[in-house]
Amino acid sequence: HDRAVILDALQVVDAVVIFSEETPLELIRELKPDILVKGGDYSEDSVVGADDVRKNGGTIRILPFRKGCSTSLLLEKIQEINSK
Repeated sequence: HDRAVILDALQVVDAVVIFSEETPLELIRELKPDILVKGGDYSEDSVVGADDVRKNGGTIRILPFRKGCSTSLLLEKIQEINSK
């Protein structure tokens, strides 16, 4: 949930949804996002719901990994600072 809080704080993000289903397909169909963003370990063809997003006029964005940029590392640093 920490990662969701960080993403939700970004001005360019309209919503972050945590889901318990195996895939977000039904959620994607309900929300009809304009942009669906995934990390660099995905290809557009492997993104669940990509066809639905495109069918509704949306786009899929794959963000490349950036060396030294990690949400997990950022969260660890924040927790380390807070524990002092």
